Amino acid sequence: MKVDQARIALQTAVLYGILDTGYSSPSRWPELGEKLIDGGVQILQIRAKNSGPAEIIKWSLALRPILASRSVPLIINDHPELVSACQADGCHIGQDDMSVNEAKNRAGIDCLIGKSSHSVSQALSASSEKPDYLGFGPLFPTPTKPTYQAIGLNVIREVDPLLRLPYFCIGGIKLENLSQVLAAGAKRVVLVSGLLTAEDPQAYARSVRQELLRFC
Repeated sequence: MKVDQARIALQTAVLYGILDTGYSSPSRWPELGEKLIDGGVQILQIRAKNSGPAEIIKWSLALRPILASRSVPLIINDHPELVSACQADGCHIGQDDMSVNEAKNRAGIDCLIGKSSHSVSQALSASSEKPDYLGFGPLFPTPTKPTYQAIGLNVIREVDPLLRLPYFCIGGIKLENLSQVLAAGAKRVVLVSGLLTAEDPQAYARSVRQELLRFC
């Protein structure tokens, strides 16, 4: 996908999914990714914290045709230097990893850059670096971020009028608490375990997307 097309897709996206090695086997990712997208996921990230570059590239290339055929951006977690080899549309970096500018330089190509933020002040600081989007959370306690304290729902209304770029609320969000998150003012969300451990991931994603459309 051309970077301008990926940015257009990002602007309209409300449901962001993550394929995480902690919850699913990469051997299932092509089938699982297809189901999630058909259910309504509009951006898909690969997160493989304990895997090497060769594995990340292999898994990305296996997913790439599926996402490209549906105009869904493929994002890799960390490793901006692998964006080109992965044929990804961008990368997502943590709050303490590096600056957005450094991520762009390491990527070596124009691509989407997302950055995590865990407070209102971090979100404002990160937005000044001009990423394409932010992750904001964790809203609830989550095993994927065991060292981070949940920031709760009240901060959504605080941060929303201050940001001028897309931001996705993340952290412990599932279908059963989604209505609370949206009622607090969230417009875009990231789901991980809820999607990956669902008995029917496609139906689960569809239900989440319908709830998002109902509120937004």
